[in-house]
Amino acid sequence: MGSNDPGQPRAGVTSPDSFTRNAPTPTSALAIGAHPDDVEFGAGGLLAKWAADGCVIHHLVCTDGSKGTWDVGADLDALVAAREVEQREASKRLGGAHAGEVRFLGYVDGELVSDGAARERVTRVIREIRPAVVLGHDPWKRYRLHPDHRHAGLLTCDAIVTARDPHFFPAQGLAAHRPDLLLLFEADEPDHAEDVTGFVDRKLDALEAHASQFESTMKAKDEADLAAFRERIRHRLAENGGPFGMPAAELFRAIRDL
Repeated sequence: MGSNDPGQPRAGVTSPDSFTRNAPTPTSALAIGAHPDDVEFGAGGLLAKWAADGCVIHHLVCTDGSKGTWDVGADLDALVAAREVEQREASKRLGGAHAGEVRFLGYVDGELVSDGAARERVTRVIREIRPAVVLGHDPWKRYRLHPDHRHAGLLTCDAIVTARDPHFFPAQGLAAHRPDLLLLFEADEPDHAEDVTGFVDRKLDALEAHASQFESTMKAKDEADLAAFRERIRHRLAENGGPFGMPAAELFRAIRDL
């Protein structure tokens, strides 16, 4: 898994004692991804753990995922529809009885921008859902190629500010909301570790709901390739957990002063 692969990059932790660990289970969480499947790659283990402990798990997907195929003759309208179905199924597999809303902003894949109009839409979702914790892409990840990941991360961080302050977007007619915690996945400099031992299978099951992405994202053309994909995920989570004495971990940059 390289620097531009989705999810949990190799962290290279050198000072595990400086990390916080295992945040208390919140009552609700909103995970914001650039594309269908990004949330499962970035935080699927943690969200499955929290859901098992009673947290309601909500998804917000910024783009329609219409570039998510290598088939030059693909029916893109059908792909968009399929990816929505896949994302809803992934949400159910992660959250079970505590799966919450799945919302789609519908921006064209590859054309997401972190402008005022998009910020207003993300702000509305935060104010309506009122999550205790928000999760999203780290927009400051170095050498990231995909623009949607950068812009989705910026929108997440910017909307935390505009959702909390009542004089942003007053025409919404919604009360301001300040989450307790922001967790950024894909971070170059994580400082928070979550033990996801026992929830790796749930993360993988949710990822495999995104069947349209087997070839393009998971590099899986057959069952052997899919088994190799599962092993790569397991290895990375074990690698991330090693410095903390955790059999499997997901790492984040935690921002608490919201």
